[in-house]
Amino acid sequence: MMSSGIVDGRTRLSNVAQAQSELDRQQQRLQSSDPEERRDALMRLGSMRTAAASKLALPALSDPVPMVRAVAAKAILSLGPEQSVSALLPLLNDKDEFVRRETAYALGLTHSHSATQALGNLLLNDKEVGVRSAAAVALGEIKDEAGVVVLSSVLAPELITPGKNKRSVEKNAFVLRAVARSLGQIRSRSGCQALASALGNQKNELDVRREAAMSLGAIGDPTAISVLTAAASSEDPYLAKAASESLRKISH
Repeated sequence: MMSSGIVDGRTRLSNVAQAQSELDRQQQRLQSSDPEERRDALMRLGSMRTAAASKLALPALSDPVPMVRAVAAKAILSLGPEQSVSALLPLLNDKDEFVRRETAYALGLTHSHSATQALGNLLLNDKEVGVRSAAAVALGEIKDEAGVVVLSSVLAPELITPGKNKRSVEKNAFVLRAVARSLGQIRSRSGCQALASALGNQKNELDVRREAAMSLGAIGDPTAISVLTAAASSEDPYLAKAASESLRKISH
């Protein structure tokens, strides 16, 4: 009777051979003239979640087709945080909005603090709403306290010293909501002032104020009690509920 050790060894060898065969197949598909086939090959490589698969996907970051470059951004993440960030940062300057957006999301998935500054610049300067929103989301995923300053300046520009850091004020509610949520994910007390200002600003859309209320609850700083108490009496039932739940979190 064959020992279990021999069986296990043969199984491992078989698995390795199958994995290498799959890598070879997808590498060949990446040479196809059909962008859809290259895109699908990258998706399969990404799903393998191995450094070897991600290494094969690296050249696709320079593919002439934007859709392929965008898919490659996530397919290379198994290289590890620092190598992934180094490979992805140039794509934040891609001429295609979709590529910049997907690259920002991919950088968030690295959770690497080395991407914070570039994402902050993207949030402040990109002309496309979807890209700015993706940058805000990514900063929340990374949870680097160094990102709080730029997030706060976007959410509550009225707190910035007059004449300093002149730039256009963010008016898109979708972006502002993402910014408020990310401040709650980072959970730094240094973000409370901007969140409180956004919550108390009647000019902000209700979605933004609700998100600010929830983030204040996530941070749990007692200095937010007064502004949350005022919001808990809001005529909007959803804002009132969000504020009340955050007050309960802080009280506990």
